[in-house]
Amino acid sequence: MTELSPTLTLACDLISRNSTTPEDADCQQLMGERLAAAGFQLEHLNFGEVDNLWARRGEQGPVLCFAGHTDVVPTGPLENWAQPPFQPIVRDGMLLGRGAADMKGSLAAMVVAAERFVSKHPDHRGSIAFLITSDEEGPATEGTVKVVETLVERGEKVDWCIVGEPSSTELVGDVVKNGRRGSLNARLVIKGKQGHVAYPHLARNPIHLAAPALAALAAENWDEGNAFFPPTSFQISNIHSGTGATNVVPGELEALINFRFSTESTVEGLQARVRDLLDQHGLEYELHWTVSGLPFLTEPGALLDGVAAAIKQVTGRDTQPSTSGGTSDGRFIATMGTQVVELGPVNATIHQVNECIKAADLDILTDIYEATLVRLLA
Repeated sequence: MTELSPTLTLACDLISRNSTTPEDADCQQLMGERLAAAGFQLEHLNFGEVDNLWARRGEQGPVLCFAGHTDVVPTGPLENWAQPPFQPIVRDGMLLGRGAADMKGSLAAMVVAAERFVSKHPDHRGSIAFLITSDEEGPATEGTVKVVETLVERGEKVDWCIVGEPSSTELVGDVVKNGRRGSLNARLVIKGKQGHVAYPHLARNPIHLAAPALAALAAENWDEGNAFFPPTSFQISNIHSGTGATNVVPGELEALINFRFSTESTVEGLQARVRDLLDQHGLEYELHWTVSGLPFLTEPGALLDGVAAAIKQVTGRDTQPSTSGGTSDGRFIATMGTQVVELGPVNATIHQVNECIKAADLDILTDIYEATLVRLLA
């Protein structure tokens, strides 16, 4: 059997631990032992049932932080896996196991890259940090967001952050995320009056009342986007109304809506425009808002330029900055004024049965992370 590289060996050790959200399964302890041996000071910041690790080497700025999560999503039907999901294997050049792409492979690459960099540059400038949580795939309320709050309270600053989310599309490093759209959700309740369908003049059908307003919301041009973001999108993800009976006009309609919004729009502005449009249709309604995350953007500068140059150095290819996709814990870190990019392996199989990545990609990713450290802190 071919001997595995240091990054693949560590990745397999991490994948072998069943750390389904919010479990950490001692992944952070394993990483912490490696980092402590490299001169990092460790701090376990646990909130509720969530384990978080803050590790730092150095006391001065600038601070380059590697961020990621040890928790993974549920496996799905075990019988559909070609190999037990927590028994990682390298077969035909592919690393198979839950978390291989999202994101234990990245974590292993980050640790090995930091070890290599520190051994070659023990007196590097600034500081290297790790912010690791077990709450990214879950509610994300006791993890990175709480660690960030703790760092802000005591005046710690993070200048640059690389989040190990699987950003690549076809080849490792072909895409990096330099921002994410915000996510704004609402539960909209349209009030009507229940009654018999044979006597519609004695009822008010909320489905009929809501239809024109929902159509208007869906047709609205919320903004044009900008050079970094596509236009803000509006989606109705769920509609529910009715008692189940065919002869009853329902009393209310509930719709779940979502905005994925760019930096051209604000939470307050979108909320006001929704209310104005509903009011124009003379509806009686309730709106219950939740903000999943605000948009953030890292424009070309030290971090994005450094990462792009490192990818070019290691792979010979140019990278494409992108703000597409969902959201990540980078949204919490960006609130510190931190430049944030997401750089990780190919995302083709994340959250799927038989999650896998090219094994060689993790060694390439390790080299990219190390080259970035050299460019920013050597």
